[in-house]
Amino acid sequence: MSEPTEANEPVESTGKSTGDRHVRVVLVDDHRMFRTGVQAEIGRTEQTGVEVVGEAADVDQAVTVITATRPEVVLLDVHLPGGGGVEVLRRCAPLMADTEQPVRFLALSVSDAAEDVIGVIRGGARGYVTKTITGTDLIDSIFRVQEGDAVFSPRLAGFVLDAFASTDAPPVDEDLDRLTQREREVLRLIARGYAYKEIAKQLFISVKTVESHVSAVLRKLQLSNRHELTRWATARRLV
Repeated sequence: MSEPTEANEPVESTGKSTGDRHVRVVLVDDHRMFRTGVQAEIGRTEQTGVEVVGEAADVDQAVTVITATRPEVVLLDVHLPGGGGVEVLRRCAPLMADTEQPVRFLALSVSDAAEDVIGVIRGGARGYVTKTITGTDLIDSIFRVQEGDAVFSPRLAGFVLDAFASTDAPPVDEDLDRLTQREREVLRLIARGYAYKEIAKQLFISVKTVESHVSAVLRKLQLSNRHELTRWATARRLV
């Protein structure tokens, strides 16, 4: 269900313990609880220098809030209703290209899949970190992106280097393309041996929703059980 756009009134930072650093940030993630947690972790402006000026839960909301608030940095989830993080980047391309007040994007996702990392970097994001990052490291990453640096969680940079070192486009996997982004997330976690309850907790969804995604994946890939699914994912190096 789509959530209403949320935008916060600007707050003047005192910069008491951040060396007078200040950055305006928009949070884009379709899980309200996760946004609330990030806001609590990084949004104490006087201590962190980070001012959260808006939030969004899907692509349309994200474009609206980003355009209205013009933050320095957007924390962007990769998998969003309405087309995903790549669609947000596509529609915000003019804001990223603004030479005087560029909006920079830092992907923040549960996914560590190569195609997700490469997709948003090709779309214009300045970095990609996973949701296992600590609050302190996330704040540091936000300021680095604001300054124009590229920031990646450990090992993810290798995906980008490999992708851009090659002139060949990655092959299209028609079977994988049948799956939604959320189904791909569930597929990888199933293939890694996670139980339904663990997947539900990690993706902030219900066990019943996990079961529905697994059923959809099995049906679309014409597989019978999770053991066949694991073999299928391993053969494609998705695990």
